Amino acid sequence: MSILAVTLAPAATRARRRPRFGRQWQGLLYVMPAIVLVTVFFVVPVLFTVWMSFHNWPLLGQSKWIGLQNYARMLTDTRFLSALSFTAYYTLIVTIVIFAIAFPLALFVERQRRGVEVYRTIFFMPVVVGLATASLLWVWLANVDSGLFSPVLRMLGVTGRSANLLATFDNAFLTIVVMVVWKIVGFTMIILLTGLQSIPADLTEAARIDGAGRWQRFRHLTLPLMRRTIALALILSVTGSVLAFDQFYIMTSGGPQNRMISVVYYIFNQSFVSFQLGYGSALSIVLLGILVALSVVQLWLLRVGDEK
Repeated sequence: MSILAVTLAPAATRARRRPRFGRQWQGLLYVMPAIVLVTVFFVVPVLFTVWMSFHNWPLLGQSKWIGLQNYARMLTDTRFLSALSFTAYYTLIVTIVIFAIAFPLALFVERQRRGVEVYRTIFFMPVVVGLATASLLWVWLANVDSGLFSPVLRMLGVTGRSANLLATFDNAFLTIVVMVVWKIVGFTMIILLTGLQSIPADLTEAARIDGAGRWQRFRHLTLPLMRRTIALALILSVTGSVLAFDQFYIMTSGGPQNRMISVVYYIFNQSFVSFQLGYGSALSIVLLGILVALSVVQLWLLRVGDEK
């Protein structure tokens, strides 16, 4: 009996392992389409872009290996540094304004009141409009001859004559910021709303019974419990702002005086206007590194204190 038990034990062990081994392969098959898509449309292009960044790669003709010269060129490229500075300024302003509006809107539509579904729909509706379409719409609205903004501003007494809102840097920048906030704030509001709705009502009620005021509940209860939601909304907002292109290309074409050229716009010009694909690839890799670094820093800052 002991010999038989010793003989059957490995067979029983293999029989128990087969279902688990089969489930592992089954799970791999389920995720394989996603792995293939990510590999083909992200990993391979990124690796090829890295390879191109080490070359002088014209649109037509033979590419030439130049090592790190494209990356060294960025340090003295004043136009790239100017585009990087403008993008940082634009990202800071847009992110602050979006959160300053989206958070109160999320708090407003989170409470159950008459017509709250209508308010949510109205605030979210601009999100479904494409950014290029929204930019074209606002170009028409800001047109000095046929647009709606100029007559309204003149009627309200803001200006004494017809105003071209895209003629100067300050007016054009303000117009683009307002357009982007109008377009994006509903999306950020929905993200923050999901975080608000995930907070247990028992905690809020207990804090209210203990005498905590509205500001105290918001500061010591709502914000700490929404760390991850805020991190997601912040990363999406910052990433979208850093990658801004459509609004500057369509509404101002980088003007006035080339002062509204974002990093992505500059990469586009270098790659598909000047046909310097190697330098454009190096710029793209640097921008990818900046985005990864910003995301890591944001996640770290918002997770500080979670271990307590």
